Amino acid sequence: MTALRTASGLGQGTGYARTAKIAALGLGLALFASGCSSSSGESSAEETSAETETAAASVLSCPESQGGTGEDPGAKGDPAAVPASTGTTDVPLKIGTLLPTTGSLAYLGPPEIAGTNLAVEEINAAGGVLGKDIEIVHRDSGDTTTDIATQSVNDLLSQGVSAIVGAASSGVSKTVIGNITGAGVIQFSPANTSPDFTTWDDNGLYWRTAPSDLLQGRILGNYIMSCGAQTVGMIVLNDAYGTGLQSNVKTSVESAGGQVVAEEMFNEGDSQFSSQVDSVVAAKPDAIVVISFDQAKSIVPLLTAKGVDSSQLFFVDGNTSDYSKDLDAGTLEGAQGTIPGTFASENFKESLLAVDPALKDWSYAGESYDAVTLLALAAEAAGSTDGKAIAAQLESVSGEGEKCYDFAGCVTILRGGGDIDYDGYSGPITFDENGDPTEAFIGIYQYDADNVPQPSRSEAGKL
Repeated sequence: MTALRTASGLGQGTGYARTAKIAALGLGLALFASGCSSSSGESSAEETSAETETAAASVLSCPESQGGTGEDPGAKGDPAAVPASTGTTDVPLKIGTLLPTTGSLAYLGPPEIAGTNLAVEEINAAGGVLGKDIEIVHRDSGDTTTDIATQSVNDLLSQGVSAIVGAASSGVSKTVIGNITGAGVIQFSPANTSPDFTTWDDNGLYWRTAPSDLLQGRILGNYIMSCGAQTVGMIVLNDAYGTGLQSNVKTSVESAGGQVVAEEMFNEGDSQFSSQVDSVVAAKPDAIVVISFDQAKSIVPLLTAKGVDSSQLFFVDGNTSDYSKDLDAGTLEGAQGTIPGTFASENFKESLLAVDPALKDWSYAGESYDAVTLLALAAEAAGSTDGKAIAAQLESVSGEGEKCYDFAGCVTILRGGGDIDYDGYSGPITFDENGDPTEAFIGIYQYDADNVPQPSRSEAGKL
């Protein structure tokens, strides 16, 4: 079960303590009932108009935005001062990526790929792993409507990678996890959040820097209730990612005394969402949660056309993105969404932009950077580039030891005979035996008039 707590109790570096501003998730706020317009074809034009006006005027009262300025986790090491490796390897560390450049989650590909490339640059600038530069090979994951992921995994395995960073989609990962871990190769996802992976039979080879949706779903549910909602409707992607979030949002809402009055599902590849929207709007919920990927581009206009006020809309990491070019200005103003991880610092953004100047989104860049850095540190600790040997050290390099915040700083400690506790851009990490981070942040973002999500506040939680 997820326990919320303040940042000061996380045992993090000072950067995290300054960044996290924890919202009170109690229900001391007054509750507001906000009705949506009816979708019934039997209503008169006057009734429909009146209902639309009522829906548009009904606004929840969420906690005020506290803003969100990301800060670096801690001081980085000096690449020029890193001592020579005490180990050697005949096989340089080769890492593959399985990240989306096509499909419904393609917008996440650029920041994730940039994060992995930045980590590789920094690792090699510090002399590489076990005396040799590491190599990264990028391949597309597509989505669950295609077989691109399987083809990409087969290609990466044929090239002798020790680990594969990806997929972003939990549904995609489920289609390839057996192939990857069955080959003795680590699968390390920067964005999988399905709770199913916690108990997956993966031979100890599946890891992730994104927290389980036990955390994101419950924080989102609690936050919606703190906004004064009594009833909640949901439009949900029917896959491992969507149903996992749905379950945990619902549990949180009901535990706080609220009611989920509508749950409408759709499948990957669907392009029509009118029936789901009509059913949810007809239930007149105070708040509507849209759990999707880029299908939100089609769902949102249908909701607002029914008179749903944008402040009633809540999104998740799969669809909390920049819609400035997709929707009319002001469409999403006041809507909110969650993304696991800390807010990206200005230094980190600058470093990512040096790798990819076209970047406009930072989602899961930190988690991707951390995945590659942790793999490199674990390989150094293991004295090997073998996947199983690396996996055996991942919990150790993220756990108890001297705090460090990048490859150069951490590997300097390792090569001096010390133990390390890596904290990264995604948070404190600290893996458990299942390969899950045991504590993490969930960022809450609020949309501005340009339909761009802006940092609003940060919630810390322990799993």
